[in-house]
Amino acid sequence: MRLVIARCSVDYVGRLTAHLPMAPRLILIKADGSVSIHSDDRAFKPLNWMNPPCRLREEDGGWTVTHGKTGEQLIVTIEEILHDSSHELGVDPGLRKDGVEAHLQELLAEHIETLGEGWTLIRREYPTAIGPVDILCRDDHGGTVAVEIKRRGEIDGVEQLTRYLELLNRDPLIAPVKGVFAAQEIRPQARVLAADRGIGCVTLDYDALRGIERTDTLF
Repeated sequence: MRLVIARCSVDYVGRLTAHLPMAPRLILIKADGSVSIHSDDRAFKPLNWMNPPCRLREEDGGWTVTHGKTGEQLIVTIEEILHDSSHELGVDPGLRKDGVEAHLQELLAEHIETLGEGWTLIRREYPTAIGPVDILCRDDHGGTVAVEIKRRGEIDGVEQLTRYLELLNRDPLIAPVKGVFAAQEIRPQARVLAADRGIGCVTLDYDALRGIERTDTLF
């Protein structure tokens, strides 16, 4: 991973356009080729980013990151580099869920029709630049759906799924992607936030799933 702290401005040019004025920022270049721009707030959510496949061209005064499929560009104009270092992190073992969450994911993937008649599984642990989505599937209309599974559904789980959806919906091969937040128990505040984000909620009965019975329906 390469870490660059620079005073820079950033322009995203493509289906959408966005501009970040000149300011000190952290630029992350990961081994998978992804590039993300961060400020000193917003937790770990980047201000802008480019997912792989993409290529980075460095020139005097700036960088141009071009997506290999869409041609969209992230143009970074650099006024001053304050720090530039590279670090070998190696292969990450990945996030390990507790036994119940891991088993819920396995059961739901095996019986994806629990979410609705005609639903089909694309794959478990679908990779993104910020971590794997628990389940990626298709609904009965052929639309792509990302499912995040928790034992207890809190606001942070909805935020996590929101970040996945932002990334997934940049991929023209699978977009548009809807979200489903699934848990054994979902807090009222999490339901409100999910509804505001256009994310469906499903309450899962672990014992019923183990017996291959139907859970609550969407919405």
